[in-house]
Amino acid sequence: MSISVVKVSGEKVKAMWDKRLIEIFYDICIKDILKGNRLGTHFTKDGWLKIITNFKKETCKAYSQRQLKIRQNTLKKEWKA
Repeated sequence: MSISVVKVSGEKVKAMWDKRLIEIFYDICIKDILKGNRLGTHFTKDGWLKIITNFKKETCKAYSQRQLKIRQNTLKKEWKA
């Protein structure tokens, strides 16, 4: 399990990631890529909004775009290694 910390209104909110959440995040990202919400190597603003909304809907966790982006970058680094 890994953690990313983001300050929200002056207080820190931890994003706790387990295997299930990572798989849900992957599935949501793949669906949005197939829908065309990713231009080149980056998701569009609309794409990120849909990812955040769908992630919250499926997990009941309101992670910010920054927290999800940090997780995406970490997973990319792990995959490359």
